[in-house]
Amino acid sequence: MAAQKINEGLEHLAKAEKYLKTGFLKWKPDYDSAASEYGKAAVAFKNAKQFEQAKDACLKEAVAHENNRAYLSPFGNGYEFAAFGEMQKLPEAVQLIEKASMMYLENGTPDTAAMALERAGKLIENVDPEKAVQLYQQTANVFENEERLRQAVELLGQASRLLVRGRRFDEAAISIQKEKNIYKEIENYPTCYKKTIAQVLVHLHRNDYVAAERCVRESYSIPGFNGSEDCAALEQLLEGYDQQDQDQVAEVCNSPLFKYMDNDYAKLGLSLVVPGGGVKKKAAAPPQAKPEGTAAPAAEEEEDEYAGGLC
Repeated sequence: MAAQKINEGLEHLAKAEKYLKTGFLKWKPDYDSAASEYGKAAVAFKNAKQFEQAKDACLKEAVAHENNRAYLSPFGNGYEFAAFGEMQKLPEAVQLIEKASMMYLENGTPDTAAMALERAGKLIENVDPEKAVQLYQQTANVFENEERLRQAVELLGQASRLLVRGRRFDEAAISIQKEKNIYKEIENYPTCYKKTIAQVLVHLHRNDYVAAERCVRESYSIPGFNGSEDCAALEQLLEGYDQQDQDQVAEVCNSPLFKYMDNDYAKLGLSLVVPGGGVKKKAAAPPQAKPEGTAAPAAEEEEDEYAGGLC
């Protein structure tokens, strides 16, 4: 079966090369027909699990479409399909998909470009999270430019979670703020509350109490936040953190509100440690009332002794 598919692929390659040849009566190569044959060859090689040959055929298909100036979806697909023949060489595969997405954008098909970038992100997420973040952010930009904010914010969320997972907290704080701004714009206020919780956890892991407090304070302007369960929990969390009360912080972070967040944020809560090793700040001791009949302090006695002066 494999040998049959390989032979089939070779036949299609030979036909493609024939279409590209010129002669006395044929002045211009037939790029369109050649591209079609290269595409068929790629499928045959892929079915035979000859991925390197499939990739080469796909690239030739893409070049044929480019030479034909046929900026249609098959053009992008040539590079994208070639990428999936390169699963063992993920960085190269991602480069090919990025090239395909650029062609989709040039052709005026941003949806297809965004889907290609998202697939590339998922493809490389476990191998190169930093590159995956970049791809998800690119995808979000494409959707945002098309005013498809719900799709854009979903991709930003994927980028934020990867940044948190990689403990890139400074970048994560910026990314979560972008999410929050979009959710506010589309009036999804309850999700804004959750993003405020995520922001506070990230800032506290950055040891930036001031930024965490500012996030909560600024969120009071979001309709319904003040007086919500989220707001009360965050105020309690900040109070415990400021007072170095590890028990209070742990109680908040182990509550269902925090534990059932996205896993990456729930882990941030469970691993949050207050400064000072959990030793509470000592409250100032209140002044004690003097029992009746007790002697005045020594200082006061000395003051009375010299109240009339030395003479």
